[in-house]
Amino acid sequence: MTDFPTLASDFYGFENALADHEKEALLTLRLDAEAQLKPLVNDAWDKAEFPREIVDVLHRHPLFGQLWDETRTGEYSALYGGWSALELARIDASVATYVGVQNGLAMGSIGVNGSPEQKAHWLPKLASGEVIGAFGLTEPLSGSDAAQGLRTTATPDGDGWVLNGSKRWIGNATFSDITIIWAKSTVDGQVKGFIVPTDAPGYTATKIERKQSLRIVQNADITLENVRLDAAHKLEKAESFRNTAAVLRLTRADVAWAAVGTAIGAYEAAVAYTKERVQFGKPIAHHQLIQDLLSRSLMNITASIAMCTKVSQMQDAGTQRDEHASMAKAYCTTAMRETVAMCREALGGNGIVLDYDVARFHADAEALYSYEGTREMNSLIVGRAITGVSAFV
Repeated sequence: MTDFPTLASDFYGFENALADHEKEALLTLRLDAEAQLKPLVNDAWDKAEFPREIVDVLHRHPLFGQLWDETRTGEYSALYGGWSALELARIDASVATYVGVQNGLAMGSIGVNGSPEQKAHWLPKLASGEVIGAFGLTEPLSGSDAAQGLRTTATPDGDGWVLNGSKRWIGNATFSDITIIWAKSTVDGQVKGFIVPTDAPGYTATKIERKQSLRIVQNADITLENVRLDAAHKLEKAESFRNTAAVLRLTRADVAWAAVGTAIGAYEAAVAYTKERVQFGKPIAHHQLIQDLLSRSLMNITASIAMCTKVSQMQDAGTQRDEHASMAKAYCTTAMRETVAMCREALGGNGIVLDYDVARFHADAEALYSYEGTREMNSLIVGRAITGVSAFV
């Protein structure tokens, strides 16, 4: 595809590493997102609502299930998946988060840890959008220490299980059909995974109100009171937190890509604004200090794309390790945070008004900075690789 238009913010043209059919798919996604999703997001963010038409638009594209034989529609690389996350996040980080939860966390849990029967039953329904999934790991009192600190319990009961406990910050959970729940077995103390239908007796999800970041994402508190499941709803291969970590390993690099997209969204809005806003008799883009803010923003973006590109190529080659994805997530979210702040600064007072977009990207960056492993936790994963010594408490 020789006439593929790379983004102006892809200053070094990293998109050209994609295969021709991936470029075509990415361009189709870009045009669809700009035409059908971008007009929705500011109003939806302001109202803290999730427009369900977003689901219909997204599931028309090869964004879901490309890792699994049951749902693969073509040869799409991890690099394409990363660029897709970037494209969606430059429109809105919540839109990218929906795909990350549905495709990466919910489908990933089943794809990595499910039995052949579970994969055959659930993955096609999730890929099409017929079934919406969520991923329940974080708890009110357990976040970074999830490997040891889970309080939700799973107790064997005849041929099935009984779940009790609570979860917090669970994306998609107010409207999901199933939620992957991670709970600690009362028998062996190991973390197990379960496919929980959200209409199961004892399962309740309550929307978290008054959020000031990722407002379109419908995060929920989940309560599990004697939720009974038959054996078919336990993920067959999910026998310890190592199996949970294998899912997170798949998704962490895409969060780094989404962070770059969030930075690009703010940067593109800032560039457009500075060309139109007139002060001292000329557009502020003419002023040295504004050009410095924009140049530094583009430097952060370019360095982050380079890191994400390499990490995704390593995933495609089968050489990516935890520390590689962790370094990308820690670095790119930190660079994103700096970038959106500089873009907000370039807009002056209008940088806090939703109509100019930058305020939304600026607020949403805070959530991306924290979820899927904080900067500190990911730094410790990298530090362990450097020294050979774990510094986790």
